[in-house]
Amino acid sequence: MFIQTETTPNPATLKFLPGRAVLPGDTLDMRSAEDAEISPLASALFAVDGVSGVFYGADFIAVTKDEQVDWQFIKPAILGSIMEHFMSGGPLLAGEHEEQVGDEEFFDESDTQTVETIKELLETRVRPAVAHDGGDIAFRGFKDGIVYLHMRGACAGCPSSTATLKNGIQNLLRHFLPDVEEVRPV
Repeated sequence: MFIQTETTPNPATLKFLPGRAVLPGDTLDMRSAEDAEISPLASALFAVDGVSGVFYGADFIAVTKDEQVDWQFIKPAILGSIMEHFMSGGPLLAGEHEEQVGDEEFFDESDTQTVETIKELLETRVRPAVAHDGGDIAFRGFKDGIVYLHMRGACAGCPSSTATLKNGIQNLLRHFLPDVEEVRPV
């Protein structure tokens, strides 16, 4: 088994591509060893000293490290854990995982059409681009012209995420929806 790695715009996150499906059709962001208890692979990755986050995408695993740790010291252990997991044929998740706390959407019913358009633009134009960089973005709410988005994976804590939100996503949404005044992270 050969696992490719890719850098992401976030220097603290590397994207690992095992060459097979990881979590098709869904994403899962785990920011602590407690969050990772639902996944044997994530638990093994958090056991590597210096790992501070694990994110599953459709065909990749994004691993975030502590700032004080160098990739050269932990990358071999991460690769070993990923390879061991996929070679064992074990399940990715120990059981059905619950929707993460705070994932409830909020918006006024009169804005339903605007929210549907925002979600469609995010799904077709934004999510594929951020997934390429090892992350994900999810709609959380719309109120008083402000779109609230949740950044996950490599996007969470990325130095360029503010630029992505303001210069990319905000401009895209404003172009198609005059009701949108601003985009903010949650």
